[in-house]
Amino acid sequence: MHLVSAFNTKQIGHVDCPGGGQVWVDGNILYIGHMRPPSGTTLVDISDPRNPKKVATIDVPPGWHSHKVRAQDGLMIINHERFGNAGPADFGGGLALYDTTRPAEPRLISKWITGGHGVHRYDYDGRYAYISPTADGYVGNIVMILDLIDPVNPVEIGRWWIPGQWTGGGEEYPWHDYVTPRCHHPLRMGDRLYVSYWHHGLFILDISDISKPKLVSHVNSSPSFPHPTHTCLPIPQPLKGRNIMVVADEDVAKLRASPPAFTWIYDITDETNPLPISTFQVPGLDPDGEPQPPMTGCHQPSERFKGTIIPFAWFAQGLRLVDIADPFVPKEVGHFVPDAPDGAERSSSNDVTVDDRGIVYLIDRVRGVDIIETSVL
Repeated sequence: MHLVSAFNTKQIGHVDCPGGGQVWVDGNILYIGHMRPPSGTTLVDISDPRNPKKVATIDVPPGWHSHKVRAQDGLMIINHERFGNAGPADFGGGLALYDTTRPAEPRLISKWITGGHGVHRYDYDGRYAYISPTADGYVGNIVMILDLIDPVNPVEIGRWWIPGQWTGGGEEYPWHDYVTPRCHHPLRMGDRLYVSYWHHGLFILDISDISKPKLVSHVNSSPSFPHPTHTCLPIPQPLKGRNIMVVADEDVAKLRASPPAFTWIYDITDETNPLPISTFQVPGLDPDGEPQPPMTGCHQPSERFKGTIIPFAWFAQGLRLVDIADPFVPKEVGHFVPDAPDGAERSSSNDVTVDDRGIVYLIDRVRGVDIIETSVL
């Protein structure tokens, strides 16, 4: 892959592989969740990031994908979600749990199955998985918490949904003239879940009783802004004396033609009343407010980061490194824009993560992972 533009960054390695939906690092292994079957998950040894070596692959059948992956301490969790209508219906949506203590020989431990299309994205803290499954009796994806202390027998211990989703329980469905509610994924910090809910906005949930999540607050920028809420990333340390959450909108599934999606910075010091205090857009990307093609703007921040600099996968704009030390004035401090992979008109940076060495891994939706060194992390 050729380079279009770089600032405070340098490519030091590359993994040639099918495109994907998520990258994650645990120890010296890079885990890649691929977008399209039959490619499911690839494990890559990055002990030497300049010479990455594939050590294992896991395939999925037609009609399903496993484009998300998390791993910690030898346990790998991958999603199974419907991808089109072909293929075996009995494969089933849910989560597959693998023993990866020997990364070259991943061993399936168990599969947790849910109703409907399966699981989209999720968080994992070493014991609990905070997931976004479809479920029998519900319209759209909901919030669910699984206890994985025994990975042979995952156990649901809590769930939450927007009232009206549980039509199987007799709730009246109120969104006949609007987009179906869909939990994209929860992220945990402390005893709170920060939940993105697509065109239904963001929710903060109290999980001090993990079996009974309770609503703290809700904000929705749709339909005023036509992009779905993709990720709600709480910042662990106060910034300028305020508690901060980064909220990324995704530049797809727009309610109407629009300029590229951007990211919001919310003040959640009073968590019952989250307030947007600033936004960030790639400089020069939206000069006039006119509509641009989907997948031009924002997608996903790295859910692992150091200090106040957040790496973002910004679709056609590649990697953007955004410093939120002053949350009222976020600023770009680095970027890396790769050329389009073969067969594509432009790059489509889909996800990003960082390892303990400060090395950045950026996956394209169509093909390849760039391994990037930066002077600012």
